[in-house]
Amino acid sequence: MEAIPSDTQSAAAADGGFNVLMPEAWKALLSPYSHVVLVANSEAVDFGRLRSELPETALYVFFNNVYKVLDEPFAGHAVLIARSGVMGANIVHRREVVDVLRFFAGDDFLGVVNIRVSPEENFSDASGFKGARTRHLDLTQVLGDLYPTGKIATSGFAMALWLAELQLPGKILLAGFSAKRSEKWKVFDVHDWTFEQIFLRLFARMGTISMMGGVDAGPYAALAKRFPQVPPIEIAMTAAEVLSERLHNANGQIDRLMSVTKSIRAIEGFFRRFKPKTRKQRFLEKSKE
Repeated sequence: MEAIPSDTQSAAAADGGFNVLMPEAWKALLSPYSHVVLVANSEAVDFGRLRSELPETALYVFFNNVYKVLDEPFAGHAVLIARSGVMGANIVHRREVVDVLRFFAGDDFLGVVNIRVSPEENFSDASGFKGARTRHLDLTQVLGDLYPTGKIATSGFAMALWLAELQLPGKILLAGFSAKRSEKWKVFDVHDWTFEQIFLRLFARMGTISMMGGVDAGPYAALAKRFPQVPPIEIAMTAAEVLSERLHNANGQIDRLMSVTKSIRAIEGFFRRFKPKTRKQRFLEKSKE
């Protein structure tokens, strides 16, 4: 890969001491790569397929706790996205920086990009990343009013949207974005996984991005082939009708489960009062004083 031009490096803007690049600088930094691959922390990621099908000029974008998908140091062009919370970057305040950075080394590692997606999230100083080259990226304006109220976008979704708007010459590939709970890793309810999957799959059908792993072949495409005389909107409406009925039945069973487990939840709530406060809870209480 060619070295980053010096004028790109100088495009960093001083914003409270953080290394914030202008859009033109980000584009210059990422344009040399043939592919920008967003790697989800998911068991659906198939590194064997990725490395065999993609050229060495691909840039792999990892997120936070990369030990969920990596068993050994990564050999290839890579960058680490560190998501922020109210206390700063999560891997910083949880003291996980060393554990995460051990998977990356050498000139092929572009460093850390500390991102914030909502106004409540705060950047961490570069010093918190143990010497790794650090840049800061504020995505709050990129999402704007797009995301459903009361939910927070995942880092992968926010990055995919931002990269698409950056209009890079290379291809954007999402690997393992399944939004599915596995036996090993959970998904968090603070994100709207349904909205994100709809949005990303529409992006993929438009050709803006590509998706590999975690997304099954669409069964409704087979229906369209079997019934070519039926307009796509009719197939979609029929599918929505069936899904609505199934959801209604599922909600009935959920209500029943909530009733059956009422006493168990009451006992759990009683004992939760004695659980020690987390560092985040203590931080939030102190910030309100």
